[in-house]
Amino acid sequence: MDALRSALQPITHNLPTPLYTIGNNLLGPQCYKNLILDIDPINHPECVKLGISKGLGIGIIGASAVVKVPQLLKLLNSKSAAGVSFLSYLLETSSFLIAFAYNARQGNPFSTYGESALIALQNVVISCLVLHYGGKSAGAAVFVAGLAAAVYAMFKPGVIDEKQMGMLQAGAGLLGIGSKLPQILTIWKEGGTGQLSAFAVFNFLAGSLARVFTTIQEVDDPLILYGFIAGFSLNAILAAQMVYYWNSSSSKKSAPALKVTGVDGEPVVKTGSQINRGKSPTTRRRG
Repeated sequence: MDALRSALQPITHNLPTPLYTIGNNLLGPQCYKNLILDIDPINHPECVKLGISKGLGIGIIGASAVVKVPQLLKLLNSKSAAGVSFLSYLLETSSFLIAFAYNARQGNPFSTYGESALIALQNVVISCLVLHYGGKSAGAAVFVAGLAAAVYAMFKPGVIDEKQMGMLQAGAGLLGIGSKLPQILTIWKEGGTGQLSAFAVFNFLAGSLARVFTTIQEVDDPLILYGFIAGFSLNAILAAQMVYYWNSSSSKKSAPALKVTGVDGEPVVKTGSQINRGKSPTTRRRG
């Protein structure tokens, strides 16, 4: 360790000012000194945990900028919202926006909640596409206007005070739980994942687990922690469904049609379900 420290310290003591400023702001003066300048992680495990937490937080925020892009592309390419629940996205978006406003007003480190805003923005676009492909394009404008009004209110202490904001954050945890249930039920009913993106599902699973760790390390707020624990549990169910239905179709396919010639020589098309619906032989005597 001493040899490694001797080799690295000339570098860490002469970092460019921007890197020094970023590191000092992220870790704090004491942990920056212990980990970067002194390179002494063994005697300062609390700083190591903080460093890991900060690294995970930055990684989550970076990944969140593109986590829903595959879902967007699937919707745009297929021009279908099969298997994607609008209610699920509505609840999830509301939960993220509340969490973003609450954390910002509490002054929590941005690395512990920054993905909320990025994912919420992507969710808004996805929700609008789901409405559009569902033949409800007018509803998209109402949806966006409603969210904009809600965000404005949450960032105005004169409209929503701290006590009310705390109640909203408690409700956001329930919204986060509720947002997953419609999607889970949709997959179960349709017997497939449809246009749901596996990339998004598994990234959410990893991200929610990492958020449990970063919240324990940096944010002393049980409301936020319990929300992430519940979210991880439901994300695990979604991931399990994704694995289970991996090769399943999102919609039931009808049996192949067969051509049958009618009594007049004209072709009659019948599906497999119709073939067995013919009249059963009668026992009535003729004559």
